Amino acid sequence: MYIPKHFRVEDEEVLYDFIDNNSFGIVFSTHENAPNATHLPLILDRENGYLYGHFSRANTHWIDIQNQEVLVVFQGPHSYISSSWYETNLSVPTWNYITVHVYGTVELINGKEELLHTLENMVGKYENPDSPYQIDESNHEIIEGLMKGIVGFKLNINRIEGKWKLSQNHSKERQLRVIAELEKSSRDDDGEIAALMKVNM
Repeated sequence: MYIPKHFRVEDEEVLYDFIDNNSFGIVFSTHENAPNATHLPLILDRENGYLYGHFSRANTHWIDIQNQEVLVVFQGPHSYISSSWYETNLSVPTWNYITVHVYGTVELINGKEELLHTLENMVGKYENPDSPYQIDESNHEIIEGLMKGIVGFKLNINRIEGKWKLSQNHSKERQLRVIAELEKSSRDDDGEIAALMKVNM
């Protein structure tokens, strides 16, 4: 990913926090000599440097994904930035956004217990704490049956890139103008980008 120095984020904990909070990623690899992508919820294991997930067995993406360098893209909020917000017309519009790219190699999960553990972690992450639903002895039989229809995997993280494009290459005055305009918007992403710009000024 092209990242000018103004926008580069290298703090591992910041990048991991972002992945945890924006964990519906896009997994890219090559399948039958062509690019292939699957949108998936993923679980981060910070301690061991893995991303866990699973494909539908009917999705042939998994068949030849092992031993490739795989890219996973995590997208955060993004906003159009109008050049009309600047103090001069001698400028052009742009887009502010946050994204993290993760590179690594994939290992398919063959053990039933490890796959079940990843599913338990996923349910634990995404279910409301007050939800009555959980994976336990009451539904293990049906869960084990459904597990036959998925292929679990873990991605060994080799490299992470973070890009926080938040107008850092513009003057403080211009950044404040952009923030003020974004705060007028009803779009959630615009409000989030404005808040992030304030933090990163």
